[in-house]
Amino acid sequence: MQPPRPLWNSYVAGVVLGLALLATFIFTGHGYGVTGATTSATAVAVGAVAPSAVANHQYLHVAYENGLNNWTVWEVVGLFIGALIASLLAGRFKFQIDGPTQAKRSMRLVLALVGGTASGFGARMALGCTSGLGLSGSATLAASGFLFLIGFFVSGIVFGQLTKGLWK
Repeated sequence: MQPPRPLWNSYVAGVVLGLALLATFIFTGHGYGVTGATTSATAVAVGAVAPSAVANHQYLHVAYENGLNNWTVWEVVGLFIGALIASLLAGRFKFQIDGPTQAKRSMRLVLALVGGTASGFGARMALGCTSGLGLSGSATLAASGFLFLIGFFVSGIVFGQLTKGLWK
C-alpha cells in the first residue's frame, strides 16, 4: 500500500477555494451553503411522517414544497462525491472517529453529536453556515459574513481554552 499523498499547501488550497467560489457565483448565481440541504431533508422526512406538522410550520413548509430537488441538496451530494473521490485518489480514505485521544470512542461520538447539533442550531439562528454566511457572505463584502466569522473563531478559541486539558 502506498503512503498517502501530502496535504495541499494552505495558501494554494485557499486560492483554489476562492476561485471555486467565484465560479459558483458565476455559473449558478449562488455561493456556497449547505445548511439549506439539512432543512430540506428535515422537512421532507417530517412531511412523510406528519404532513400536518409541516403544513402548519411556515419555515418547514417552504422547504417541504421545494423538496430535495434544490441547489443546496445537489451541492451536498457533489461535495460528498468530490470528497470521496479526492480522499481515495490521495490514499487518505479511512473510517475513524476523531476527537480527544484520551476519551473513549463513545464519548467522542457524544462530543461530535453535541458539537454538530450546536453548530447546526447556530447556523440556522445566524441564517447561514460557515460556508454560506462566512465564505459567500464575506466574498460579497456583507457585514454579516465578517461578523459571523469573527464570532465563529472567537467562540472556537474560547471553547477550546475552556476545554483544554479536560481529557487528561
